[in-house]
Amino acid sequence: MRLGINLGYWGAGMDGDNLAVAQEADRLGYDVCWAAEAYGSDAATVLSWVAAQTESIDVGSAIFQIPARAPAMTAMTAATLDSLSGGRFRLGLGVSGPQVSEGWYGVKFDKPLARTREYVEIVRKAMTRERLSYEGQHWTLPLPDGPGKPLKLTVHPQREHIPLYIAAIGPKNLEQTGEIADGALLIFPSAEHIEDTAIRHLRAGREKAGHTMDGFDVCPTLPLAVGEDKDVSALADMFRPYTALYVGGMGSRKQNFYNQLAQRMGYEKEAAEVQDKYLSGDKTGAAAAIPHRLIDQTALLGSVERIADRMQAYAAAGVTTLTLSPAGFTLDERITALRAGTDALERAGLA
Repeated sequence: MRLGINLGYWGAGMDGDNLAVAQEADRLGYDVCWAAEAYGSDAATVLSWVAAQTESIDVGSAIFQIPARAPAMTAMTAATLDSLSGGRFRLGLGVSGPQVSEGWYGVKFDKPLARTREYVEIVRKAMTRERLSYEGQHWTLPLPDGPGKPLKLTVHPQREHIPLYIAAIGPKNLEQTGEIADGALLIFPSAEHIEDTAIRHLRAGREKAGHTMDGFDVCPTLPLAVGEDKDVSALADMFRPYTALYVGGMGSRKQNFYNQLAQRMGYEKEAAEVQDKYLSGDKTGAAAAIPHRLIDQTALLGSVERIADRMQAYAAAGVTTLTLSPAGFTLDERITALRAGTDALERAGLA
């Protein structure tokens, strides 16, 4: 099993530290460094900055938002980043959510599966450097009855095939991801539930496309906090606001993919309570209502030995790349957590 690092969003007050974390991950042999975007920093700029100041670690978008860019622009960006980084770019895509898609980008959040499929088809066709023409439900290239003509990408990517990942949560999205992508970006993964909540759906998609899971990258992101095992409860409390934001507030009452995931993991009553409190403005109460077990199941907490045991469980469940978000109030604390990740991987016998 490989390790990755997720820098999250740039501009959160730890930008200089984030670069140092990425450079230390590169030195330690981490496989990939991911950067996110929502409605603040964009991932492409961050990744070019990191790639320019690292040597061997891959850089990946987790995610480029589909409503933010025309598919041809995403192909251009992917080809450019792969060329500039010497073949170290991974393209992660996702539909974002209805609030961001419609509120920030002005793009209707409808038919996300069909939109994602078409988007991937166009990106991949553009990356082959064929002349680009496409007729779909959401995109038609060139536009009919106009001056447009089929064009081809002028940039030569470093590689013929850039790995393409999709951020997926729901069963149908996961199945389609298995069918059309090279990897899946997962969030709030529990080793105890990941087979039922994710991998079986990915496997169904792979089988639909005539493939096995061999070579497909199952890539969940987990927060990481290192300390003594007797302090696991306090370590978990660090992630209460983060978990409450997603389970309670990342979406509407009717459409919150993370809340639905918590329900599929057996937390129906608790997920409803967290959402009720969060949407009523009681964010503190929502964080307090997050069950400790939910955080412990979806984060790596405690000693190197305890984290190693959890890593073994994820590897046994089918995870191929474990992406870590090391917690800490200072750079030294985040670097310590990062190093503990590699120590735990070695102790688990997975390095």
